Amino acid sequence: MAIFQHPLWGFELTYPDDWAHQSNAGVDGFANNAEAFDRADVANGQAAHLLVRGEWNGRREPVAPLWNQHITKLSIMLGAKKLGSSLFSMGGANGFEAEIQMPRRENRRLWVGILAREAVILHLMISHPREERSDFEPQATQIIASLHFVERASDIATTKFGIPLPPNYKPVDPVSLVPDAQDCDSWQAYHGNSDIGALQAFYFREAPIHEWEISEFIPFPNQSDIDFARLRIRKNEVTATLGILPSEHKKPIGKIVIKHD
Repeated sequence: MAIFQHPLWGFELTYPDDWAHQSNAGVDGFANNAEAFDRADVANGQAAHLLVRGEWNGRREPVAPLWNQHITKLSIMLGAKKLGSSLFSMGGANGFEAEIQMPRRENRRLWVGILAREAVILHLMISHPREERSDFEPQATQIIASLHFVERASDIATTKFGIPLPPNYKPVDPVSLVPDAQDCDSWQAYHGNSDIGALQAFYFREAPIHEWEISEFIPFPNQSDIDFARLRIRKNEVTATLGILPSEHKKPIGKIVIKHD
């Protein structure tokens, strides 16, 4: 069995060695056919697959309204009828699940679920042709049953002061992100390609694990006047402000700026 760990959202899954995994646009997909993600019929449900997508819930909104909005939009988009939802718990997270009743013309079974744990929400979806149910569904169910949240991510790099860094984030000139950052000894900046919500989930979990006390955390989006996420952190005699800035993409990519006091 192979193990997949998402270092930002902080969840882990176990899946068969001969299955394929692919990450694309913030969604992690798993399929029992290594060619599944290269086929055009993935989009219309003719390739069996399991999808997992993380969402940041910094405002700690109740999951029930979010679920109702999600399943209603999904049913309208697919022209399907929604069945009654059931309570759903897995890996220390709680939420809802439902099988979507697809139109008769669709040779497709569709199951969706939502799980919430602290400020992290996971959206799950299983889709497969009806005739593949006996083979695919038990394996996909077993993968979901393996879901759990890790205490800390593996192989995390840190700054010279010991602040954790998300995977694949590289140092850049701080002035390129904050024009007023003239004192380069006090500023560090990092650029990567991760969703700003996933970065907030990462620091919410990893900063305390690396012995940084979070004295202030303003999430993004927020009801304040600042248009980024901000953390005030302290470790021993070192204090710093860490900002997670959204890029201008339609789906915000997070940039990291750190200023030491």
